[in-house]
Amino acid sequence: MKHPEAIASRVMLGVRWSGCGLCAAHVLRWPTTATSSPSPLLDPTTFHLRRLFLNLSGDSSGGRSWPCCPVTNEVSSVAARSTEVIEMEYADLNLKDFYGVNPQLGHLRIRQHVNPLSSSFSRLQAPAEIPDWKEVFRDATLPLMVDIGSGSGRFLLWLAKNCPETRNYLGLEIRQKLVQRSQFWVKELRLKNMETSMEVLSLLKACLTRKCSCLSSHFMFANAMVSFESLVASYPGPLTLVSILCPDPHFKKKHHKRRVLQEPLVNSIAENLSRGGTVFVQSDVLEVALDMRNQFDDRPDIFSHVNVIGDKPSCDSQGWVLHNPMGIRTEREIHAKLEGARIYRRIYEKVK
Repeated sequence: MKHPEAIASRVMLGVRWSGCGLCAAHVLRWPTTATSSPSPLLDPTTFHLRRLFLNLSGDSSGGRSWPCCPVTNEVSSVAARSTEVIEMEYADLNLKDFYGVNPQLGHLRIRQHVNPLSSSFSRLQAPAEIPDWKEVFRDATLPLMVDIGSGSGRFLLWLAKNCPETRNYLGLEIRQKLVQRSQFWVKELRLKNMETSMEVLSLLKACLTRKCSCLSSHFMFANAMVSFESLVASYPGPLTLVSILCPDPHFKKKHHKRRVLQEPLVNSIAENLSRGGTVFVQSDVLEVALDMRNQFDDRPDIFSHVNVIGDKPSCDSQGWVLHNPMGIRTEREIHAKLEGARIYRRIYEKVK
């Protein structure tokens, strides 16, 4: 029999990523009490897992009845807190002003796990259409940052507004509704900047000094495994930063082929990243972080692990970056930290 505590830990990780306690727990056919006798239809491991979940959920009475998954309330509570914290950390974007503007792009219910190889994503099996970069960005010769799996887009929008470096930002996301809302926000922020400018000259000055952040952000509905190479190869300026932050873990071994960071993508990053450019990867799942780390560590002639930021050591004894170097946490990082998870980060510099 497999060790039930080990299995429980893995299933709890799945609960954290599913965003709902129902996902993992209903697979276990939830019992009515922690002391219920094993069903003849269930193996002993599943029965022990049930009891472990009930104990983790605070059922110390041994006889309390649960009408639904006992972890659901806790997961929902964390989700509510993370939403509040996200709004606080990204408050200076003032995105709340646009929540009611387009009802179809307001609160979105989005699947956490998406299979990029599914037939329902047939459009993503071919490279995305290359945009006219001069239409996308005001100055398409500026250095480019690409965020693979940009999610809601808040992270890149915040960087575009607050990062002191002058660059363009491109977000690649496989969930189309998120891309549509991100681009809607870009458009609305541009209009808001125009409406709040006291004079036309004031807006022009802001654009010329790159303070008009909305002109440097763009989001695309694309599968990075398929489209990254053609997109960044066509960009007129240098690619200086690539980020892959908390990608979908796809826990099952047979689903590892769905993970975004595969050998072809690593090769493409190595080919197109400028010398001295940076790769930043992170995950709240150690297995995924190790997988990403190994793929870049296997190319020591191209990528050098960065363990010092500025003039101070920035990593622990295992090479994980201790603190977020970007100045803002992603939404996934906020949610994971509220649940007590550790974030595993690595930074690489292209040396060849």
